[in-house]
Amino acid sequence: MILAVCLNPALDVTYHVGTLRPGHAHRVLSVRERAGGKGSNVAHVLAQLGQKVSLLGFAGGSRGERFRAALGCVEDRLTCIAGETRQSVAVVDDEDVTVLNEPGPAVTPTEWQALLDTFTSALPGARAVVLAGSVPPGAPDDAYARLVRVARAEGLPTVLDTGGPQLLAALAERPTVAAPNHHEASEALGRAVDDPTEASAAAQELSGRSGGAVVVSVGSAGLVAVTPQQRWRVVPPRVLRGNATGAGDALTAALVRGVADGRHLPEVLADAVALSGAAVVAPVAGEVDLATYDELRALARAEED
Repeated sequence: MILAVCLNPALDVTYHVGTLRPGHAHRVLSVRERAGGKGSNVAHVLAQLGQKVSLLGFAGGSRGERFRAALGCVEDRLTCIAGETRQSVAVVDDEDVTVLNEPGPAVTPTEWQALLDTFTSALPGARAVVLAGSVPPGAPDDAYARLVRVARAEGLPTVLDTGGPQLLAALAERPTVAAPNHHEASEALGRAVDDPTEASAAAQELSGRSGGAVVVSVGSAGLVAVTPQQRWRVVPPRVLRGNATGAGDALTAALVRGVADGRHLPEVLADAVALSGAAVVAPVAGEVDLATYDELRALARAEED
């Protein structure tokens, strides 16, 4: 079983429109509602791939109830809170996707401790832990660092996908793989990370802080990965058009599955780019197109940099 931690989940609403024009009224062609947030999206991709996965995080209010109802075959180990689960709205048109993310509800020290207790009790049955996304107000400044420390003490591999101060604090606890996207890496380091060259330099600096593997994704340009010994780059076999909102989450899902299975990193990196591409052509974040995944996986290769 893989434990997925989503500290700031969201009830995701996706609107499909013809062409998005700011300042104009739009006819919505279709609406989909699902359990979202980065960690939740990772969990749903893992479940689609046949992995047993449990989701930990916070849920509250009527949106929290709808979030729980939408979990499907992902095991619910969420912690109840008094605040209302946030909502995220994605507007998808023929060319692009626009996302509006609400702030999360504040959590109390008692609610944080309840989550930590649930997390600790779930570790004995886990093969790996993935921690992804933002952190709600009220959570500790080193929330992810604390969770990585507890998991590492149990001998479990961890994959971390976050940015900013939470990423920097957690690197000191040596996650197995840190996997920020280029925006998150930029936020953490305070400088632009916009292309593979800058991503490689960022990954090297972050790896120096953790002593482990760091993967920085750069959208349609693929990813770069750095360990203390080696560097790799994976370029997508082809660029796909669609809804890229959940592409990074699918990439993280591939990383944690590979780590849990003990596979070699270059193979895992190629798999991650293929799965990320398969998410772009899926209708909503947290899903992948399996036929596209099979096609891309046969072509993707990790090259030493």
